[in-house]
Amino acid sequence: MKVNVCVIFGGRSTEHEVAVISANQAMHALDAEKYNVVPLYITKQGVMYTGEKLLDIKNYKNMKTLLEGCEKVVLYNDGEGAVMDKLKKPLFGKEKPVKIDVALPVVHGTNVEDGTIQGWLETLGVPYGGCDVTSSALGMDKVAMKDVLAARGIPVLPCKCFYSREWFDNKGKMLDELETLGYPLIVKPANLGSSIGISIAKDRDALQSSIDDAAGYAEKILVEHAITKIREINCSVLGDFNSAKASVCEEPVAADGFLSYDKKYKEGAKGGSKGMASTKRIIPAELDEETTKKIQGYSVDTFKALGCAGVSRIDCMIDGETGDIYVNEINTIPGSLAFYLWEKSGISFTELMDELVAIALRRAREKANLTFSFDTNLLELHGGAKGAKGGIKG
Repeated sequence: MKVNVCVIFGGRSTEHEVAVISANQAMHALDAEKYNVVPLYITKQGVMYTGEKLLDIKNYKNMKTLLEGCEKVVLYNDGEGAVMDKLKKPLFGKEKPVKIDVALPVVHGTNVEDGTIQGWLETLGVPYGGCDVTSSALGMDKVAMKDVLAARGIPVLPCKCFYSREWFDNKGKMLDELETLGYPLIVKPANLGSSIGISIAKDRDALQSSIDDAAGYAEKILVEHAITKIREINCSVLGDFNSAKASVCEEPVAADGFLSYDKKYKEGAKGGSKGMASTKRIIPAELDEETTKKIQGYSVDTFKALGCAGVSRIDCMIDGETGDIYVNEINTIPGSLAFYLWEKSGISFTELMDELVAIALRRAREKANLTFSFDTNLLELHGGAKGAKGGIKG
């Protein structure tokens, strides 16, 4: 009997289109002999749709036509598990809701990858692939992530963090404080991915402009010294906090040493919708064995320190002048699910998807052994509202 796998993608995020590409790649990589693929597309307004047309990336060029050919749906727990049901059912007929055995969120960015979707799935009680609420939230917040990693002895660059309201209230004072980090400075929204809102400032005017731009994407902003002679090295990790393995390393190639959103996705889109798989890169990265093992070790340590599960990608930096290595960030649901790194590591995209489903089901079995609620009704035992006055204090 096939497993019904619901692939969730889209959502109210600046990385919406990137998620559409990643999800379509993932859906086609799932083994059709093992799984029934159930697409669940969430629009930028939060409306959910399903339908066969969602499986063809070319259909997304005309969203109006695409959605007219799909069905609005809702996901809920019917008492026996999670099901997907149409919002508008035919007057006649007994069409049953679709049982969801496993959900695979393939989403990127705020409002989806940051624990929001994961919390919803936890409430529904459906097994799901990838990181849980806590690790998703930590992975999305670059500042919180740095704090956790630093506490574990994993090397990260020092930074200054502040809220956009603080910035707009006193720009002059904040510029003075930030300049103590030393130019060039890199400015980042604290909770976005795909390099959205990230820029490098080489003087005070550019710094002010960069922060103004970042403040349009997030309330919390991070500023750190930019390594002048930098090599970006990425490594994917697969597994969970009990057992995890690292992929080969890659080195993305950018003429100016910085991969912007446009370079990651728009330039690659000219040759087809390949997402992160279209970015120019060297795989495996041209590193000596010691450096490779060190980066792979930091990547697995980062994955475990944050309590991750599924597949993630850890982005590291090498300071070309000192040779020091730093963990830059983690992508808890990486673009294209980093399948291109696993293919070079001897694991096909289809095998990667098998592993994600297996991890989701294993984690659900482990959670089933934990106590989350009690069958006893305390309100019944204490005489209802009257008993609540003097009895139940916790």
